[in-house]
Amino acid sequence: MRLCPPASASIPADFSELRHRLEPAGAEVHVVKNNFLKLAMADSGFPEVGDQFAGQTAVVTGEADVAPVAKIFKTFATEFKLAALRVGFVDRGVLSTAELETLAELPTREILQAQLLGLLLSPATRLVRLFNEPAAALARLLNAKAEKEGAPAA
Repeated sequence: MRLCPPASASIPADFSELRHRLEPAGAEVHVVKNNFLKLAMADSGFPEVGDQFAGQTAVVTGEADVAPVAKIFKTFATEFKLAALRVGFVDRGVLSTAELETLAELPTREILQAQLLGLLLSPATRLVRLFNEPAAALARLLNAKAEKEGAPAA
């Protein structure tokens, strides 16, 4: 992800807070020169997005899941009014600012996995209930009849 702090930003103080927040997510932030970044991206085979690089540039890199990093950055940018997300890369694919903001709004990977598992198990749970319902209905009927006759239910 690439972000652009305004010229008035106090990069060392504010970005140390961002670095601290990104560390648990396995990501880092580095302030880089635009020319070096363009050369490095060209040598690494990234798509050409040189028109996005103007002013101060900071690069957020990481090996882990992208969504938590985007969420951390979005929260940081909102709190400190310091930086604007310009462009992002995931597996060498370019993401726009809108796509990165959408990514930041997604639930965590664990929550998405739990939701998917719930969706997958829901039909199976209903099927088990459907199969168990006749037996449960018979048991309730026998219990009601036993209570009506005054005999203890077996």
